[in-house]
This record gives sequence, C-alpha cells and structure tokens, in this order.
Amino acid sequence: MSADAIFNTTQALTARLQVALTASTVPGTVFVGPLDDPDATGAALILFLYRVMPNASLRNRERRLLDARTPPQIVVYRDSLPLDLYFLITVGTRPGQSEEPLLRALGYAIRELQVDPDLTGPAVNHETVHVSLEPLSTDEISRVWNLFPAANYRTSVAYVASPVWIDPAQPAAEAAPVGEDSVRTAPGGTEGPP
Repeated sequence: MSADAIFNTTQALTARLQVALTASTVPGTVFVGPLDDPDATGAALILFLYRVMPNASLRNRERRLLDARTPPQIVVYRDSLPLDLYFLITVGTRPGQSEEPLLRALGYAIRELQVDPDLTGPAVNHETVHVSLEPLSTDEISRVWNLFPAANYRTSVAYVASPVWIDPAQPAAEAAPVGEDSVRTAPGGTEGPP
C-alpha cells in the first residue's frame, strides 16, 4: 500500500460497518473519530483508531509483491513498514434514547466482521487486511476511555487490522545482472585471481 494505507483501511472498515448497520435496520451512520467529538452525536456506531503499532513478526522482512505487468514481475520493497491498527467500535449516543437499539447495531457489526474478517479489493489496494477481535482487559478499556474524561462509558469492542503496509514511494532498485560467471585456477590446481 501507499502512505494512504491507514486512511484506506479505516475507510474500508467504515464501509463494512455501514453494511452491518444497514442490515440491522438501526437508523444512523458510522462516525469515524474520537468518542467525545460533538459531531458523533446521533451516530449509531463510532469507529476510533486508538493505537498504531509496528507488526513485530513482519517488521524486519522485505516485502515482495507481484506487479500488474505481463508476465507478472516481483517487486521488492526493503523499507516497508507493516502496521497493526487498533480500533474501538462503540455504540453511539442518541439524546433521549437508551443504548438498547444501538446494541443491535453493534451485534450486527460483530457478526459482519466475524463472518468475513478480511478487507480486500480496491479499497485496500487489492491486498488483504485481516480484522480480528482484540480482547481488552478492564484495565485496558479503562485506559482508552480515560482519554475522554467528559464522555460516559458506552459498550465497546476492540479490533486489530493487520498487516497494513506503508511502502516507500519507489521499490528497491534491481541489482545489475551478472555479466560473466567464471572461476580461474592457477597452475597446480589452486584458485588464483580472476
């Protein structure tokens, strides 16, 4: 992916949550942003990116992709950064209404991501980003909610989207082809300088 990888992944996840929201028949939208943002009022679900971390198992590997040429060629990115994106999905708020109908929307969102946990297609540059439920302890969820001291706690679940690749603008330069491959031996059978 490009430098837009975080944005693209967030947009693809938002679209999936909107599909779940439509299926739930709960009116409203998916708001992307902080839980205490005044613009989130009236949203059925809130999607908040609360942590971005390097993917430990992929961090020191070069990234190899097939390009669109015919026949496909392998493109190598040596300085790509694989990320794990941690999202909080929270039920929204509706003035004068309980959280109950919004729990239905959250249930549909969880089902949507459980049945098809991969974000694919043009939205994520035809790559695969796997989305999985991230269990949070009471302490961890409290730390996230402490970021918003004015907001009342609402039912939330956490998900991690991985890997999300930030690639350099250009792939690694190809090495020059080997022009001649030979070994010369000195008299007496020992190798000598070429």
